[in-house]
Amino acid sequence: MYCHHHHPLAAAASAAASDRNPNSRNPFSPPKTTPSLRLSALQSPDPLSISSSSTELPEDVVFRTHNAKSTALLRRLPQPELRDDEMMLMEAELSKFGRRRNHRFPGSISVSDDQFDRIDDVDDRKVERAIEIRRAVAAEVLKQALRASKLSITYSENLVSRLPEFVDRVIVEAAFMKREPEFSHSTFNARVKACIQRSNVVPLVKWLKHNSLTYPQIGKLICKCPGSLECLRQMVEWLKSIHVKGESLGSVLIKAGPVLGRTMEELDDIVGYLEMHGVRRDWVGFVIGRCPQVLALTMEELDARTRFYMDMGMNERDFGTMVFDYPRSLGFFSLEEMNSKVNYLKEFGLGADDVGRLLAFKPQLMGCSIEERWKPLVKYLYYLGVRRDGMRRILTMKPMIFCVDLETTIVPKVIFLITKAGVTQKDIGKVIALEPALLGCSIIDKLEVNVKYFLSLGIRQQLLGEMIADFPMLLKYNLDILRPKYRYLRRIMVRPLQDLIEFPRFFSYSLDGRIAPRHKILVENRINFKLRYMLAGSNEEFSRRVEAAVERRRRFELGIIDNDDTDDDDSHVLESEAHPSSLEKDGFD
Repeated sequence: MYCHHHHPLAAAASAAASDRNPNSRNPFSPPKTTPSLRLSALQSPDPLSISSSSTELPEDVVFRTHNAKSTALLRRLPQPELRDDEMMLMEAELSKFGRRRNHRFPGSISVSDDQFDRIDDVDDRKVERAIEIRRAVAAEVLKQALRASKLSITYSENLVSRLPEFVDRVIVEAAFMKREPEFSHSTFNARVKACIQRSNVVPLVKWLKHNSLTYPQIGKLICKCPGSLECLRQMVEWLKSIHVKGESLGSVLIKAGPVLGRTMEELDDIVGYLEMHGVRRDWVGFVIGRCPQVLALTMEELDARTRFYMDMGMNERDFGTMVFDYPRSLGFFSLEEMNSKVNYLKEFGLGADDVGRLLAFKPQLMGCSIEERWKPLVKYLYYLGVRRDGMRRILTMKPMIFCVDLETTIVPKVIFLITKAGVTQKDIGKVIALEPALLGCSIIDKLEVNVKYFLSLGIRQQLLGEMIADFPMLLKYNLDILRPKYRYLRRIMVRPLQDLIEFPRFFSYSLDGRIAPRHKILVENRINFKLRYMLAGSNEEFSRRVEAAVERRRRFELGIIDNDDTDDDDSHVLESEAHPSSLEKDGFD
């Protein structure tokens, strides 16, 4: 049985009434049905010809449509036969009229169940525009949540601008929340707000800000979290437990790589391994703060890097101090790069144990590039006359020379020594090999000051260059040490300036411990030595020389001439030349 509104004759009656009613709806308004249904309705038999006693009707005939009155009138008219091309035109014309969508905020997309098969036909620009609008809505809701927690407007806007991935995650989660019965009828804004509350991002932001993390760091870390944001809080708490400083927390988490995905047990194993191999517990925070990549290493990689240094003769104490001095030597470089640098250092004649001691003393060598730093430096030193043995001496005495920049640090010092200090091109290689620390001195604060002082004493530049070639350490002393010794030499000892030019090592001896006591002994015994024989050697050697000189003077006064004693003074010269080490044994009192 049909109700009053759905009886087949009701449509015809309504159509007749619409003809008599001038205020009826426009008969040419587009119907709400789909184009295929409308076309089938136009081509269906006249509904009035159906008997009222009939109880079965075709299923594809729809009488209750938006323009039922006008379609009922059209059914009474004779329908012409449509050709195939006319049928296609009719379909195209009717396809312009679609079902109305429910009114929502601008940019939203409403897709009913019967339209999922045609989702690919949606315009891409409309989808992008809808996503942009939803991003803006989600970002605005997040800003309001941050402002509600007493964060400033500027801080909230700057932070949200660094959270694009998190905003997209909120949009996706809000879309999935639509399936939950609790939020099935909620608006998008309500679902976004609920999603932000579930993530606890606002309390986390305030806590991270309290722990000295900047908003760019907070934004990067929140976007890097693979799952729940609670893992970020746990990681920060763990870093604080191993004494990582607050200003380093953000940089450690950002530079450490995928450390947020590791468990606390794995991180504790890394710390325990370092403690077993000489890195003290209170050093671990500093090491990780300087080289966060250590946390990204697996236990196999960490063990391989540790054995790499242990195989070069390092013990646990040396390894621990090396890691503390330069943490990047452990976790920053690859094993291939580390092997290549060690092999390059061995080319200077150093053994494996020598390289191990060298790296324990100056681990910064591992941070230097072979192609960009070491090869240009070696080529330049070879041009200056420094040979393989000299370079090995430089590595042993001052390895930092291989770590500094060639153009800005070494070349200006070499030019100064040649042009201002009087060192010849022939002797510059010898000076650098004997005292490579000169290349690390400041020109203005040290080298130039000392050169001006020696020139003010009346020493010509050429002679000063010879003095430096004989004793390069001359340019490293402070003026507070040079002035008293020179004053004592000229005023108390009454020695000429030539004695100082011949023996510039005079400034290397202690005034109160060596120069003054021995000068007093010479005065008491009424004898005189050159500075070389007066200061060089041990006290026992000096006493024997004094006794021999006193005996010669006594024989001379008695008129006893001994041919063996005539060349005694020369014997001291030959002895000193045969044992030059005795002149340098006590040269740095």
